[in-house]
Amino acid sequence: MPLWLELLRTPMAAPESARLRRLRMAWQLLCVLTALCVAFFSPMRALMGRAALYLVAIILALTLLQSLLYWNAKQRADNRLCDSRKEGE
Repeated sequence: MPLWLELLRTPMAAPESARLRRLRMAWQLLCVLTALCVAFFSPMRALMGRAALYLVAIILALTLLQSLLYWNAKQRADNRLCDSRKEGE
């Protein structure tokens, strides 16, 4: 069987619920904020002083927490979908 046909037979991800969409959007926003903090840390430090370090630390901690929450919720949704497909067979 060709690879492209085998890939078409692979189960897709679960449909995204409103809660999962909110988690994903928050995660993406925090990832962008993390990238901006890294890119502009020197100007932030010049303007804010030591507070810039605390702000970056808080954003990194929130990004880590949100990542864990999102990935866990996404994994549960995908597992529920796979389990329901197996039961239907």
